[in-house]
Amino acid sequence: MSAAPYLIVGNSAAAVGCIEGIRSVDRERPVILLSREPYRVYSRPLVSYLLAGKITDERMFYRPPDFYERNGVEAILGVTAVSIVPSRKVVETADGRAFGFEKLLIATGGRPVIPGDVPGIDAPGVFTLTSWDDARAIKAHIAGNGAREALVVGGGLIGLKAVEALVAVGMKVTMVELSDRILSATFDRAASDLARETLERAGVAVRCGTTVARMEKRGGMLAGAELRDGSSVPCSLAIIAIGVLPDLSLVEGSGIRTDRGILVDDTLRTSAPDIYAAGDVAQAPAAEAIGGGRKCIPILPNAYRQGFVAGQNMAGRKRTYRGAMPMNAVDVLGLPTISVGLTDPPEGSEYEILSALDREAPWYKKLVLKGGRIVGAVFAGRIDRAGIITGLIRDRADISGFRDLLLSGDFGLISLPAEYRKHIVSGAGIEV
Repeated sequence: MSAAPYLIVGNSAAAVGCIEGIRSVDRERPVILLSREPYRVYSRPLVSYLLAGKITDERMFYRPPDFYERNGVEAILGVTAVSIVPSRKVVETADGRAFGFEKLLIATGGRPVIPGDVPGIDAPGVFTLTSWDDARAIKAHIAGNGAREALVVGGGLIGLKAVEALVAVGMKVTMVELSDRILSATFDRAASDLARETLERAGVAVRCGTTVARMEKRGGMLAGAELRDGSSVPCSLAIIAIGVLPDLSLVEGSGIRTDRGILVDDTLRTSAPDIYAAGDVAQAPAAEAIGGGRKCIPILPNAYRQGFVAGQNMAGRKRTYRGAMPMNAVDVLGLPTISVGLTDPPEGSEYEILSALDREAPWYKKLVLKGGRIVGAVFAGRIDRAGIITGLIRDRADISGFRDLLLSGDFGLISLPAEYRKHIVSGAGIEV
């Protein structure tokens, strides 16, 4: 068995970043990629849009059809990697093959959380919504069973995107969330309330403070759900969207250090020599703006950047990963929202809050400050200045000189100090 110079397990944004990172340094040595899914690389954030009928299959793809060939990658699709033996530098697959490597990237992503203590959770008609196959299966179920009433379990970002897709295909939707508000991990209460009000105006029933206790079947198919508060919800389709965890199954028993995810340093290297991890499976250094440390921040831009840095390091160019920061954008049935960094600090802490709210419009802006710097922001309804604020957070810029302008309708690039404008704006003919 010969060893591949570069082996990648996974086939999403982190894998693409890794390939492009390797090829920015090494154009020649072979790369092998293993993926359990049979598709060429596609964009997972678009899965709900595919279900909603807003995009075609062709628009799902993240790179052109010749991406692997153009980058000298042997893509082996539809094969599941099941174990790693770091001491032998070998990855074993479910079909009995073994792949040797000199450098390895683990980019296995996350897996949806399925509550194992809910009777009937395996009933036909119960799905998750994180993959292309999930979207196809849900569409087939709706078409084949005339499903008209749906239950979404979970009020986070995946749950919101599932609701939007189901509303788009004409379903009557109920959302249940165990927390006392939706989007509690992303928004503060004011933003959560705006999102909930938008859903309810569109006819979505939102039930907080409860979740599913039992799935009820009739004739072998899903017919409804009993909730923990004793009430029932009729449904012939349910989507479980209570969270995603890093998929650590490949490294179990390998000796590679894990916590919530695979622990990596600022080069994206794991505790095992020549083995790297990136994307949703990695617990990587976080930005200083959100307190540093190592965190799992499962969003596509972070995954790509981690993969690119890992790829360059695998190919011999020393690169340091600057640190991830939570950034989420979701359209809640016509209400655009963006959240960045630390959005809901504990009360009575050293953080200062600037906010403005118009429920009728509706729009909401909130900035979280600490020590003369912005460390978090929420925008709902009006998001036109979110890019500038995100840059200020990422650069840890001192905003003391223009603090009082931050929520002004006139706030923009011209409000920033000249030196900082020069830092972020450049190009022929641009006066800053």
